[in-house]
Amino acid sequence: MSRRSSDAEPRPERPRPDLLRASRRGFHHEIGFRIDREQSGHGVCTVTGRVETRHLNINAVVHGGVYATALDTAMGAAVVSLLKDGETAATTSLYVEFLRAARRGDLLTARGEVLRRGRHIAFAEGNLFDDEGRRLSQARGTWYIWSASGNGAGSVPSRRARR
Repeated sequence: MSRRSSDAEPRPERPRPDLLRASRRGFHHEIGFRIDREQSGHGVCTVTGRVETRHLNINAVVHGGVYATALDTAMGAAVVSLLKDGETAATTSLYVEFLRAARRGDLLTARGEVLRRGRHIAFAEGNLFDDEGRRLSQARGTWYIWSASGNGAGSVPSRRARR
């Protein structure tokens, strides 16, 4: 396994995207889901997508990874909407509960909301609904927030520095 020249932990490198740019790119977009900018804003985000055959597991219901992706995207974008210039964030934990199965043709809507944003940690919750308003899944997660400078508060010392 090759190592980079620095032993520092990896972190997101790009400055935070706005919802316009985020709605057009990313893994959620690759699987056919999109950020609904009209239903998203300060501390909240909505992601929608129609279930296609490619989203199904071997039991002909939506794969759990689709639920997790929609919820992680909605909650993560809600966190991103609260970042200051130069800050970046990444998911550190994601807990998803699967309540009901969705099937091909269903329209899924994930709604994420930030519960609390601290200096370096944000907490968010999300819910996934079908087009009839039934809750299919619920989730909670935490996001680590790196400071704008990349040095000092919020930065993680390298392994060598911790020895």
